[in-house]
Amino acid sequence: MSNKHLIVLDLDGTLLTEDKKITQATKQVLHQAMREGHEVAIATGRPYRMSMQYYQELGLRSPIVNYNGALSHHPYDTSFEKHHITIPLEQAHHIIETCYSLDMPNILVEIEDHIYSSITGIENTDHTFFSLHAHEIHTGDLLQLIKDHPTSILVQFHDHHNWDEIQKTFINRHSHIVHHRKWNEPFQVVEVLRQGVDKAVGVERIARYYDIPKERIIAFGDEDNDMGMLQYVGKGVAMGNAIEALKSVADDITDHNDHDGVANYLKKHLKLQS
Repeated sequence: MSNKHLIVLDLDGTLLTEDKKITQATKQVLHQAMREGHEVAIATGRPYRMSMQYYQELGLRSPIVNYNGALSHHPYDTSFEKHHITIPLEQAHHIIETCYSLDMPNILVEIEDHIYSSITGIENTDHTFFSLHAHEIHTGDLLQLIKDHPTSILVQFHDHHNWDEIQKTFINRHSHIVHHRKWNEPFQVVEVLRQGVDKAVGVERIARYYDIPKERIIAFGDEDNDMGMLQYVGKGVAMGNAIEALKSVADDITDHNDHDGVANYLKKHLKLQS
Protein backbone atom coordinates (compact mmCIF):
# COMPACT_ATOMS: atom_id res chain seq x y z
CA MET A 1 0.00 0.00 0.00
CA SER A 2 1.76 3.15 -1.21
CA ASN A 3 -0.05 5.62 1.05
CA LYS A 4 -0.09 3.45 4.18
CA HIS A 5 -0.47 5.56 7.33
CA LEU A 6 0.37 4.93 10.95
CA ILE A 7 -2.46 6.10 13.21
CA VAL A 8 -1.36 6.67 16.81
CA LEU A 9 -3.92 7.06 19.56
CA ASP A 10 -3.66 8.40 23.06
CA LEU A 11 -6.23 6.73 25.34
CA ASP A 12 -7.71 8.91 28.08
CA GLY A 13 -9.40 12.02 26.71
CA THR A 14 -8.73 10.92 23.13
CA LEU A 15 -9.73 7.43 22.00
CA LEU A 16 -11.75 6.90 25.18
CA THR A 17 -14.89 8.81 26.08
CA GLU A 18 -15.19 10.37 29.50
CA ASP A 19 -16.67 7.11 30.80
CA LYS A 20 -13.60 5.21 29.49
CA LYS A 21 -15.29 3.55 26.51
CA ILE A 22 -14.49 3.26 22.80
CA THR A 23 -17.60 4.21 20.86
CA GLN A 24 -18.92 1.83 18.24
CA ALA A 25 -18.51 4.48 15.55
CA THR A 26 -14.84 4.97 16.40
CA LYS A 27 -14.25 1.23 16.52
CA GLN A 28 -15.81 0.78 13.09
CA VAL A 29 -13.68 3.50 11.52
CA LEU A 30 -10.46 2.11 13.00
CA HIS A 31 -11.32 -1.37 11.79
CA GLN A 32 -12.00 0.04 8.34
CA ALA A 33 -8.62 1.82 8.40
CA MET A 34 -6.90 -1.46 9.25
CA ARG A 35 -8.80 -3.32 6.53
CA GLU A 36 -7.56 -0.74 4.04
CA GLY A 37 -3.96 -1.39 5.07
CA HIS A 38 -3.27 1.35 7.61
CA GLU A 39 -1.61 0.57 10.95
CA VAL A 40 -3.15 1.55 14.29
CA ALA A 41 -1.15 1.85 17.52
CA ILE A 42 -1.69 3.13 21.05
CA ALA A 43 0.60 5.60 22.83
CA THR A 44 -0.51 6.21 26.41
CA GLY A 45 0.67 7.25 29.82
CA ARG A 46 -0.93 4.10 31.22
CA PRO A 47 1.08 0.96 31.90
CA TYR A 48 0.42 -1.96 29.56
CA ARG A 49 -1.64 -3.79 32.18
CA MET A 50 -4.14 -0.89 32.15
CA SER A 51 -4.24 -0.40 28.38
CA MET A 52 -4.30 -4.05 27.32
CA GLN A 53 -8.11 -4.25 27.43
CA TYR A 54 -8.44 -1.52 24.78
CA TYR A 55 -5.61 -2.98 22.70
CA GLN A 56 -7.45 -6.30 22.67
CA GLU A 57 -10.87 -4.72 22.14
CA LEU A 58 -9.60 -3.14 18.91
CA GLY A 59 -7.94 -6.38 17.86
CA LEU A 60 -4.55 -4.71 17.47
CA ARG A 61 -1.38 -6.55 16.50
CA SER A 62 0.96 -3.57 16.68
CA PRO A 63 3.66 -2.33 19.07
CA ILE A 64 2.37 -0.21 21.96
CA VAL A 65 3.84 2.78 23.81
CA ASN A 66 3.24 2.91 27.57
CA TYR A 67 4.31 5.12 30.48
CA ASN A 68 4.39 8.16 28.15
CA GLY A 69 7.23 6.60 26.17
CA ALA A 70 9.25 5.00 28.97
CA LEU A 71 8.26 1.57 27.64
CA SER A 72 7.53 0.40 24.12
CA HIS A 73 7.13 -3.22 23.15
CA HIS A 74 5.21 -5.57 20.87
CA PRO A 75 2.92 -8.02 22.71
CA TYR A 76 3.11 -10.53 19.84
CA ASP A 77 6.37 -9.97 17.93
CA THR A 78 9.64 -10.42 19.80
CA SER A 79 11.58 -9.09 16.79
CA PHE A 80 10.41 -5.65 17.93
CA GLU A 81 12.95 -5.07 20.68
CA LYS A 82 11.49 -3.86 23.96
CA HIS A 83 12.67 -0.35 24.80
CA HIS A 84 12.59 0.48 28.51
CA ILE A 85 13.84 3.87 29.71
CA THR A 86 14.25 3.75 33.48
CA ILE A 87 15.15 6.04 36.37
CA PRO A 88 18.58 5.13 37.78
CA LEU A 89 18.17 3.34 41.11
CA GLU A 90 20.35 5.75 43.09
CA GLN A 91 18.42 8.72 41.72
CA ALA A 92 15.12 7.00 42.55
CA HIS A 93 16.22 6.77 46.17
CA HIS A 94 17.06 10.48 46.16
CA ILE A 95 13.60 11.29 44.75
CA ILE A 96 11.92 9.21 47.45
CA GLU A 97 13.93 11.07 50.10
CA THR A 98 12.86 14.39 48.53
CA CYS A 99 9.20 13.34 48.74
CA TYR A 100 9.60 12.47 52.39
CA SER A 101 11.23 15.86 53.03
CA LEU A 102 8.24 17.59 51.38
CA ASP A 103 5.79 15.66 53.59
CA MET A 104 4.57 13.55 50.65
CA PRO A 105 4.98 10.01 52.01
CA ASN A 106 2.37 8.39 49.74
CA ILE A 107 4.62 7.11 46.94
CA LEU A 108 4.10 4.38 44.37
CA VAL A 109 7.02 3.03 42.34
CA GLU A 110 6.38 1.04 39.16
CA ILE A 111 8.93 -1.32 37.66
CA GLU A 112 6.93 -2.33 34.61
CA ASP A 113 3.98 -4.26 36.08
CA HIS A 114 5.45 -4.67 39.58
CA ILE A 115 4.16 -2.17 42.14
CA TYR A 116 5.94 -0.91 45.24
CA SER A 117 3.96 1.27 47.64
CA SER A 118 5.15 3.21 50.66
CA ILE A 119 1.90 2.59 52.52
CA THR A 120 -0.13 -0.51 53.27
CA GLY A 121 -3.61 1.04 53.02
CA ILE A 122 -3.53 1.80 49.30
CA GLU A 123 -7.28 1.19 49.06
CA ASN A 124 -7.75 4.66 50.60
CA THR A 125 -5.55 6.50 48.12
CA ASP A 126 -5.25 7.38 44.45
CA HIS A 127 -2.94 4.38 44.19
CA THR A 128 -5.84 1.92 44.26
CA PHE A 129 -6.53 2.70 40.60
CA PHE A 130 -2.90 2.51 39.51
CA SER A 131 -2.24 -0.81 41.20
CA LEU A 132 -4.96 -2.61 39.22
CA HIS A 133 -3.78 -5.75 37.39
CA ALA A 134 -0.28 -5.50 38.85
CA HIS A 135 1.81 -8.69 38.78
CA GLU A 136 2.89 -8.08 42.35
CA ILE A 137 2.27 -5.41 44.99
CA HIS A 138 4.92 -4.86 47.67
CA THR A 139 4.46 -2.42 50.54
CA GLY A 140 6.90 -1.02 53.06
CA ASP A 141 9.99 1.18 53.20
CA LEU A 142 10.72 1.99 49.57
CA LEU A 143 14.37 2.76 50.28
CA GLN A 144 14.72 -0.88 51.30
CA LEU A 145 12.27 -2.40 48.81
CA ILE A 146 13.47 -0.85 45.55
CA LYS A 147 16.36 -2.90 44.17
CA ASP A 148 15.96 -2.20 40.44
CA HIS A 149 15.66 0.86 38.19
CA PRO A 150 12.04 2.15 38.24
CA THR A 151 9.94 2.83 35.16
CA SER A 152 8.04 5.60 36.93
CA ILE A 153 7.37 7.11 40.33
CA LEU A 154 3.92 8.43 41.27
CA VAL A 155 3.57 10.70 44.28
CA GLN A 156 0.27 11.78 45.82
CA PHE A 157 -0.04 15.31 47.16
CA HIS A 158 -2.91 17.11 48.90
CA ASP A 159 -4.52 20.54 49.01
CA HIS A 160 -2.30 21.64 51.89
CA HIS A 161 0.84 21.09 49.82
CA ASN A 162 2.47 24.04 48.05
CA TRP A 163 2.78 23.06 44.39
CA ASP A 164 5.25 25.86 43.63
CA GLU A 165 7.52 24.57 46.40
CA ILE A 166 7.23 20.99 45.13
CA GLN A 167 8.04 22.04 41.57
CA LYS A 168 10.97 24.23 42.57
CA THR A 169 12.48 21.48 44.75
CA PHE A 170 12.18 18.85 42.01
CA ILE A 171 13.74 21.14 39.44
CA ASN A 172 16.62 22.12 41.70
CA ARG A 173 17.40 18.59 42.86
CA HIS A 174 16.45 16.26 40.04
CA SER A 175 15.90 17.98 36.67
CA HIS A 176 19.28 16.80 35.37
CA ILE A 177 18.08 13.19 35.33
CA VAL A 178 14.24 13.15 35.50
CA HIS A 179 11.26 15.28 34.57
CA HIS A 180 7.99 15.57 36.44
CA ARG A 181 4.44 16.61 35.65
CA LYS A 182 1.31 17.23 37.68
CA TRP A 183 -1.73 15.25 36.61
CA ASN A 184 -5.10 16.90 36.14
CA GLU A 185 -8.15 16.27 38.28
CA PRO A 186 -9.35 14.04 39.78
CA PHE A 187 -5.85 12.77 40.58
CA GLN A 188 -3.54 14.86 42.74
CA VAL A 189 -0.44 13.07 41.53
CA VAL A 190 3.08 14.01 40.48
CA GLU A 191 4.48 11.66 37.85
CA VAL A 192 8.26 11.29 37.62
CA LEU A 193 9.99 9.77 34.57
CA ARG A 194 13.50 9.66 33.16
CA GLN A 195 14.57 12.85 31.41
CA GLY A 196 14.03 12.53 27.65
CA VAL A 197 11.08 10.16 27.91
CA ASP A 198 8.43 11.14 25.38
CA LYS A 199 5.74 9.33 23.43
CA ALA A 200 7.50 10.48 20.27
CA VAL A 201 10.41 8.14 21.09
CA GLY A 202 8.13 5.11 20.97
CA VAL A 203 6.19 6.36 17.93
CA GLU A 204 9.44 6.77 15.99
CA ARG A 205 10.36 3.14 16.73
CA ILE A 206 6.92 1.92 15.60
CA ALA A 207 7.18 3.92 12.37
CA ARG A 208 10.58 2.33 11.66
CA TYR A 209 9.11 -1.12 12.34
CA TYR A 210 6.45 -0.53 9.68
CA ASP A 211 8.74 1.52 7.41
CA ILE A 212 6.26 4.39 7.40
CA PRO A 213 7.72 7.91 6.92
CA LYS A 214 7.01 10.65 9.43
CA GLU A 215 4.76 12.53 7.01
CA ARG A 216 2.34 9.59 6.96
CA ILE A 217 1.92 9.39 10.75
CA ILE A 218 -1.30 10.78 12.24
CA ALA A 219 -1.33 11.14 16.02
CA PHE A 220 -4.20 12.18 18.29
CA GLY A 221 -3.91 13.61 21.80
CA ASP A 222 -5.43 15.94 24.38
CA GLU A 223 -2.88 16.68 27.12
CA ASP A 224 0.60 18.10 27.67
CA ASN A 225 2.13 14.60 27.60
CA ASP A 226 1.04 14.40 23.93
CA MET A 227 2.92 17.57 22.97
CA GLY A 228 6.15 15.96 21.75
CA MET A 229 4.29 13.27 19.83
CA LEU A 230 2.02 15.72 18.00
CA GLN A 231 4.98 17.92 17.10
CA TYR A 232 7.01 14.95 15.86
CA VAL A 233 4.50 13.36 13.48
CA GLY A 234 3.39 14.50 10.04
CA LYS A 235 -0.13 15.28 11.20
CA GLY A 236 -0.65 16.05 14.88
CA VAL A 237 -4.34 16.27 15.79
CA ALA A 238 -5.63 17.78 19.02
CA MET A 239 -9.01 16.72 20.33
CA GLY A 240 -11.73 19.33 20.75
CA ASN A 241 -11.42 18.82 24.50
CA ALA A 242 -7.61 19.21 24.45
CA ILE A 243 -5.77 21.81 26.49
CA GLU A 244 -5.15 25.08 24.68
CA ALA A 245 -1.37 24.62 24.71
CA LEU A 246 -1.72 21.42 22.69
CA LYS A 247 -4.19 22.96 20.25
CA SER A 248 -1.70 25.74 19.62
CA VAL A 249 0.98 23.32 18.34
CA ALA A 250 -1.33 20.85 16.58
CA ASP A 251 -1.68 20.71 12.80
CA ASP A 252 -5.42 20.13 13.10
CA ILE A 253 -8.16 20.10 15.72
CA THR A 254 -10.96 17.54 15.64
CA ASP A 255 -14.13 17.03 17.66
CA HIS A 256 -14.43 16.24 21.38
CA ASN A 257 -13.56 12.74 22.60
CA ASP A 258 -17.24 12.26 23.52
CA HIS A 259 -18.25 13.18 19.96
CA ASP A 260 -16.18 10.66 17.96
CA GLY A 261 -13.37 13.10 17.25
CA VAL A 262 -10.92 10.38 16.16
CA ALA A 263 -13.44 8.70 13.85
CA ASN A 264 -14.66 11.94 12.29
CA TYR A 265 -11.14 13.07 11.47
CA LEU A 266 -10.01 9.75 9.99
CA LYS A 267 -13.11 9.38 7.85
CA LYS A 268 -12.41 12.74 6.27
CA HIS A 269 -8.62 12.64 6.09
CA LEU A 270 -8.26 9.04 4.87
CA LYS A 271 -11.60 8.99 3.04
CA LEU A 272 -12.81 6.03 5.09
CA GLN A 273 -16.31 4.64 5.13
CA SER A 274 -17.51 3.34 8.50
